[in-house]
Amino acid sequence: MSTSSQSFSRRSFGRLAAATALAAGGAAALGACGTGGGKPSANTPLRIMAINHVWSQAIADRIEEFEDRIGRRVSMTMLTADQLSNSYNVKLNASGTDVDVMMVRALQEQLLFSHNGWLADLTGYVEGDAGFRWDDFQEAPRGRSVTGGKVLSVPVVTERPALYYRRDIVEPLGGPPTTLDAMMDMALDLSDRGDGFFGYVGRGQRNGAVSTWSSFLFSFGGAFTRDGRSTIADRDAIAAYEYYGKLLHDAGPPGATNMSLEQAMPIFAQGKAAFYIDADAIYTSFLDPAVSTVQETVGFAPFPAGPAGSKPSNVPSWSLGISEFSRLRDDAWEFIRWAAGPEMSAEIQGLGIPGARESAWSDPATLATFPTDLADAMRQGTLNGVGADRPDVLQVGRARDIVGRPLVAGILGQSVPGVARDADAEFADFLVRDNRHRES
Repeated sequence: MSTSSQSFSRRSFGRLAAATALAAGGAAALGACGTGGGKPSANTPLRIMAINHVWSQAIADRIEEFEDRIGRRVSMTMLTADQLSNSYNVKLNASGTDVDVMMVRALQEQLLFSHNGWLADLTGYVEGDAGFRWDDFQEAPRGRSVTGGKVLSVPVVTERPALYYRRDIVEPLGGPPTTLDAMMDMALDLSDRGDGFFGYVGRGQRNGAVSTWSSFLFSFGGAFTRDGRSTIADRDAIAAYEYYGKLLHDAGPPGATNMSLEQAMPIFAQGKAAFYIDADAIYTSFLDPAVSTVQETVGFAPFPAGPAGSKPSNVPSWSLGISEFSRLRDDAWEFIRWAAGPEMSAEIQGLGIPGARESAWSDPATLATFPTDLADAMRQGTLNGVGADRPDVLQVGRARDIVGRPLVAGILGQSVPGVARDADAEFADFLVRDNRHRES
């Protein structure tokens, strides 16, 4: 359910690319002169590649502190998510040594990067460093850091789904729903208000809706796979498909199957819907009077319980890894140890950027920036969250396309079971091929 990339303008990206190229060229020359191709010299910078995100910006503001700590210059490049992925593909396919620390999406890329041999094994670092306190990380995000029994990344930014609702409309009816059944009833009733008002708005696009729908799937007792086999046609999965389809078909806006985050969010922000479930990371959009009319009326609540309870995803949207080809691994680990350590994690979460450490979530001071009801909802999501919001496969995009087919059928008001069975057969075949690629 990641929402955390933001774009540079063409001009600013051009300036950044030029500066990065100049720095990389200078560093390469220094490295060649100072090391003769062996151990990097003291003049070789530690190179960090990161997403342009509020977490990265906060770290960049403090980077001189880290440079003083290790006595080495740091070069930090911030790109959009697509630019970052493209850079990894180019540099790491060529076994380039000009990347040390990598900011990665553990759910989207880690399995593929591991398969390609691009990520260094961090197990010895995280388990052998008592001061780092690896067991302080929440269980769900920590579990997503492990691939093939090896720790390949450290989570630094997390997100969960939140229930956004209109307090002025919902509180007179008894407050936000605590169950999915109650939310359905309220959304259907409120969708009868007319005047372009909807009981619910949410993602409905085939691929993009899967990460949101995953929390409904888990809360109905379902899963994408079990023991390596597809389970998207199991009874609980079909019930989750039918529920989500009915919610958007009967209580949502027209054209919901074309709605991604960018289309759904403004409908709620402009006061046109009673309920909206999406990533807690976007909450500031509803408090900004420049884009929102609900800043005084928006409420926040935990993900409602389904037949299996409230089982929202709790995932690392961004994590830190070390390139397998880095020649500065110890310095790269020192960066992770500093940027994801207990003190910095608490400091950055205090800025309103949710992290992954239990100690930060249990410290009221780190939650003071968030609205109180949102902080409570987020904290509850960390306690019972599931560490996934998409299938755990190499080809994530293709898997989401397959899993999303029954979602679209439900939203269009079509019968779901037959479509789910067809998608299940396609997904089962996909998993066989995906597993073969993993083993190759």
